[in-house]
Amino acid sequence: MTDTWLIVGLGNPGNEYSHNRHNVGQMVLDELASRMGGRFKAHKSRAQVVEGRLGIGGPRVVLAKPMSYMNVSGGPVSGLAKFFDIAPDHVIAVHDEIDIPFNTVKLKIGGGEGGHNGLRDISKALATKDYLRVRVGVGRPPGRMDTADYVLRDFGSTEKKELPFLLDEAADAVEVLMTEGLLAAQQKFHPVKA
Repeated sequence: MTDTWLIVGLGNPGNEYSHNRHNVGQMVLDELASRMGGRFKAHKSRAQVVEGRLGIGGPRVVLAKPMSYMNVSGGPVSGLAKFFDIAPDHVIAVHDEIDIPFNTVKLKIGGGEGGHNGLRDISKALATKDYLRVRVGVGRPPGRMDTADYVLRDFGSTEKKELPFLLDEAADAVEVLMTEGLLAAQQKFHPVKA
């Protein structure tokens, strides 16, 4: 196995979904690609990818946006992991999380998928839940709104003003996760409870 990292931004393909809450993982990858000076290109594993290093002397990374729908992300992720010879402990899934307030980033390895079908499909395809996750908080739907309707809507006007800061923080979390490890990233990005 290589020391390369596979960073996967979960979302749905197509312009009609590009600004949805469900696509916040892909928005984070756009920020990381911008930092690397890279442009996404089609890959045979049904994903758009950017290959390179994150910073001078930084880790080698493959940024990937699966071109499949969110709920069937596993095939492209496992295909890329095999193609680039990347072990599951060097896979980071960046995804939306309704159980975390908007403007919050949390990190973990393994565990349950919390009803997130994209993660469930990745776990099945990798034959393990032991990969890293950067969970980008989008908050819960208001009132009785259906969860699927909520995540498939664009961010609200107030959220859109804060979104660049959230994407920047999530991209920073990915970088710290790769360079300093999970514990250091959790200590830096998880809110301190009073």
